[in-house]
Amino acid sequence: MAPSVDVKKVFGKIKLVDAFPDYKVKVVTAFEDLAVQWVDAFPDAPGKWKLVESFPDFKIKLVESFEDFKVKWVTAFPGPS
Repeated sequence: MAPSVDVKKVFGKIKLVDAFPDYKVKVVTAFEDLAVQWVDAFPDAPGKWKLVESFPDFKIKLVESFEDFKVKWVTAFPGPS
């Protein structure tokens, strides 16, 4: 099933939250919708996320079910699958 979210647009400064997220995300090891690489600078492409505490572009809640889309943590080649 395709995600209801355009995952190509989910990049930038990310804050992990427990309540009121923009998106609910499930972390998987295969069949992901988006491969995500945590970066320290230049989170300017799909799948590049920089962890922040304030002024996020998106608020993400990590969930086990009823997710908006699935991600896989990677160290190279981030982006939509």
